[in-house]
Amino acid sequence: MTLAEKIMSKKMGREVVAGETVEVDVDIAMTHDGTTPLTVKTFEKIANKVWNPDKIVIVFDHNVPANTAKAANMQVITRNFVNEQGIKNYYKGGEGICHQLLPENGHVLPNTIITGGDSHTCTHGAFGAFATGFGATDMGYIYAMGKTWLKVPETIRIEVSGVNERIFGKDIILKTCKEIGRSGATYMALEYGGNAVKNLDMDDRMTMSNMAIEMGGKTGLIEADDTTYNYLARAGVNESKIAELKKERLTSDYYNSNLENDSYYDVVEFDITDMEEQVACPHHPDNVTDVSNIKGLEIDQVFIGSCTNGKINDLRIAAKYLKNSKVHRNVRLIIIPASKTIFNQALNEGLIQTFIDAGAMICTPGCGPCLGAHQGVLGDGEVALSTTNRNFKGRMGNLNSDVYLSSPAIAAMSAIKGYITNEH
Repeated sequence: MTLAEKIMSKKMGREVVAGETVEVDVDIAMTHDGTTPLTVKTFEKIANKVWNPDKIVIVFDHNVPANTAKAANMQVITRNFVNEQGIKNYYKGGEGICHQLLPENGHVLPNTIITGGDSHTCTHGAFGAFATGFGATDMGYIYAMGKTWLKVPETIRIEVSGVNERIFGKDIILKTCKEIGRSGATYMALEYGGNAVKNLDMDDRMTMSNMAIEMGGKTGLIEADDTTYNYLARAGVNESKIAELKKERLTSDYYNSNLENDSYYDVVEFDITDMEEQVACPHHPDNVTDVSNIKGLEIDQVFIGSCTNGKINDLRIAAKYLKNSKVHRNVRLIIIPASKTIFNQALNEGLIQTFIDAGAMICTPGCGPCLGAHQGVLGDGEVALSTTNRNFKGRMGNLNSDVYLSSPAIAAMSAIKGYITNEH
C-alpha cells in the first residue's frame, strides 16, 4: 500500500484503496484571515456551535497588519467568530504564517487528517499527516460537523537519490514540478522518498510538501522518522505521545522487494549529485530551468520568506551569503521570517543584524508580498526573484511584472549581484 492509503486506512479502521470515497473525522481544521469570513458564512447556515473549539486553529497572516479597510473588516468578522465560539488556538497577527504555526505549536501529528482553508495546507504532509486544502464552503461544514469526505488519491512516488551540498529542498521540488507538470498530479498524493529526502531536515521537507499543490497534488507525503519526532519534541509534544507515534509509525510499501509498484500511478526518479540549482521562470512553477541558463538576468526585487522558505534554516542560508556583503543598489531585498519564534531565533543568532547591515528590509512575520497584497508589490516591468511557491502572472500584485522562484541561497547571492546567479 502507499503511505496515503495506509494513513486513510488507519483513520477509517479498515483497509481502503485509491479511488474509494470515504467520510473521515478531522483532527485539525484551520482557516486564516482571508478564508475565515466566508467559512463563517457557510457555518452559520449549518450550526450555532463549532464541533470542537479545541481542534480549530485560526491565524491572521495574509494581510497583517491590515492594509485596507476591507481587510480590516474581514478581520473584525473573524475576531467576533473566535470570541463567540471560544476558539483557543487563535493567532491574532504577527505570530506568523498558518502553515508554519501549526507544526511549530504541536498541532500537526503523523497519521492525522489536517484540513485547511488554504491550498498550501499540504505542507503538513511532511509530518506523515494527510493534509489538504479546502474551499470555504467545505471548511464551514467541517467547522460545524468535524468531518468531511475525501476520495483516497492515487499516488506518484518521487524517489530522489544522491548528495549535493548546493542543492536544497526548494531545488528538488522545483525539479519535481518540471518533471510532473502543473497538472500532472491532479488529485493525487505525491510520496517523497529516497536518501536525498531522508537527509533533509524538517524545514526542507516542509518546503517539498508545500509545493505538491503546484502540480495539482492533493497532498505531499513524507514518512515520519526520527527527524520528525525530534521536531515534535521541540514543538512541545509530550514524550508519551511521541512514543505512541513511534509505535504506530506508518511506512509505504515502496521498498518491499515483492512489490511491483502496482499501487503507484507513476514513479519519478532522479539523482541530485550533479544537478544544478533550479529556478522557475514566469509564469508557472513548472517552467523550471538550470540556473546557468538564466544567469545574468537583472532583477529589481528579491523576497526571502513565505510558508515555503521563511524558516530558520532558510534565513541561516541567506545570512551565510549576505554576511559582510551589501544588497545591490538597484535591488530591494525584503526578508520576512515565517513566524515570531523564527524571528526571535534569527535575532538571537545575529541573522537579523546581518540582514539589516546588508541593506535588507525586515517585515512583520506573515505572508508578505507572496500574495501581492502589500509589503512588496511590484511595479510595471519589474522583475522579482522570490523564494515563494507561485509565480503566476500578477501573483505579486502586478500583471505587468515577472516573478522567478528559487532557493534562499540563489536569492541571497542574486540580491548582492543584482542579477540571477549561483556565484557568491
